[in-house]
Amino acid sequence: MKILIGDDHLLFREGLRRLLEQLHGDAIFVEAGTFDEVLQQCRVGGAFDVVLMDLHMPNWPGFDGLREVQSLQPGVPVVVISASEALNDIRGALDHGATGYIPKSSSVKVMMGALNLVFSGGIYVPPGALTAATAASEAAPRRRGLDGADRSAYGLTQRQREVLDCLRAGKSNKQIAYELGLSEGTVKIHVTAIFKSLGVKNRTQAVIAAAAMAS
Repeated sequence: MKILIGDDHLLFREGLRRLLEQLHGDAIFVEAGTFDEVLQQCRVGGAFDVVLMDLHMPNWPGFDGLREVQSLQPGVPVVVISASEALNDIRGALDHGATGYIPKSSSVKVMMGALNLVFSGGIYVPPGALTAATAASEAAPRRRGLDGADRSAYGLTQRQREVLDCLRAGKSNKQIAYELGLSEGTVKIHVTAIFKSLGVKNRTQAVIAAAAMAS
């Protein structure tokens, strides 16, 4: 396995490399301290199996930088490992194609679990992002139907209602992501928030609840 680590803190890169060596003892590591160095390695360093990178490193152009990395390494998972736990940063990274977002404050156990999930083809979303998404949905304004009854859409945001409409149509997370211009990770955040807001545990129950909302 060949891994590119992009972070402007040498100490963190060394710590992350040692952690990854526990998962893949035979891995080859390439390091970069600026975003420009990340791009350069993506251009001349051959194909990587995964790219792990921080946000806001020197020369960071914004979230479009994730697209640049993906264009140079097509199909390669790009995982953000950042000190920021802001929901906007998490959503921004996932919306721009990141296949995971791991806060630097995560414990070693959590970080290893997250990396294992990504290496096995999954998408890691920090639990705090799910909690924040649910809180935002619960704070959404309520609305009333023609009969005066409360039709708040159970506190769902406009985007979550769009995702719910897709669920009613039987669409997969991948299809929803494509139609709404989101990443699958962001769709998962919305779906989890929808389940919590509706008080349901699966898609079938969510569709039933959505039908009740529309009646």
